[in-house]
Amino acid sequence: MSQRVVITGIGGICGLGTNAASIWEAMRAGRSAIGPIENNELHELKVRVGSEIKALPDHGIDRKQLVSMDRFSLLAVIAAREAMAQSGLAPDDAGSYRMGATVGVGVCGWEAIEENYRALLLEGRNRAGIFTVPKVMPGAAAGQVSINLNLRGPVFGVTSACSSANHALASAVDQIRLGRADVMLAGGSDAPLIWGVLKAWEALRVLAPETCRPFSADRQGLALGEGAGMAVLESYEHARARGATILGEIAGAGLSADASDIVAPTVDGPASAMSACLADAGLKPEDVDYLNAHGTGTKANDQIETAAIKRVFGEHAYRMSISSTKSMHAHCLGASGALEMIACVMAIREGLVPPTANYREPDPECDLDVTPNVARERKVRVALSNAFAFGGTNAVLAFKAV
Repeated sequence: MSQRVVITGIGGICGLGTNAASIWEAMRAGRSAIGPIENNELHELKVRVGSEIKALPDHGIDRKQLVSMDRFSLLAVIAAREAMAQSGLAPDDAGSYRMGATVGVGVCGWEAIEENYRALLLEGRNRAGIFTVPKVMPGAAAGQVSINLNLRGPVFGVTSACSSANHALASAVDQIRLGRADVMLAGGSDAPLIWGVLKAWEALRVLAPETCRPFSADRQGLALGEGAGMAVLESYEHARARGATILGEIAGAGLSADASDIVAPTVDGPASAMSACLADAGLKPEDVDYLNAHGTGTKANDQIETAAIKRVFGEHAYRMSISSTKSMHAHCLGASGALEMIACVMAIREGLVPPTANYREPDPECDLDVTPNVARERKVRVALSNAFAFGGTNAVLAFKAV
């Protein structure tokens, strides 16, 4: 029997709030943080809509560490510190070798990249900033979390575009199941509201001009956002032995690849990941009460995800509650799955399904119960979280009550 892995702390920051509690409160209220981006450097963009963190909290991170951090790493550390504080853990030199971190990122250090391009190409400077390499490397967030919280066990970054956070959480579960760690901090972080990143996404013609309306017939695309979410994962025995409050359990993970197209999704890949997740968790389709959909708000993605859900769940697909919280926090790329983890954990704990905000018109191709606009009270014993990415990489997690 596999080692049980439970969650004892969560932390988050995004346009909805600067901690997990405020993020969940906004989700409960169906409040969307998607709106005009205030960054004045983005004036040349056709689409300047997204979910922006208006002000960072007073984080207390030492200036010596701050100078070596890009924004995506800073957000990860802020979320990780909150999760660790809630867990009640305080790593010491001995125990810290049994504690690690995995952090998923999608586009990583573009803030530092643009600063250096500007300095070298526009301002005529003859060298890049001294911390450019450690700022931009994809594993930087995991390393900075490790340094800040004294974690000396397995530490590595994970990058698989929009599935990064779910892959990072699944990888952390594996470290505990394999006996390599007792505790893992895991989640995702991204800060893509940068001119070059948005310009590239604009070229794909998938950005919504106004807001994100997943599963609504009048949806026009996705909105990008910045943020981070982190969870403290422990073996069940470790958490029980120290008397920790257990928030929920990661019961299983399912991973798959479409092996088809670099950007166009298939039904087969997502369906395979959901089925594998149920098998890993020892669950039947009818055990699932809530599914946090990938739900990006593009025409094709929402229709394909709906078809994949029907294939896996059959008639039960119409009895589950489904929602896309990207309608509120936007698509935060490598952080999305981690923010959606917060939604799943809190839905289980409070018996409340967060809504799909901004919904206006039913789509006959997306005819499942997507919890439009208003949260719904419902006993949630099991929640699934879908993450499907460019490259055809799929990662699905199952959360359940303990």
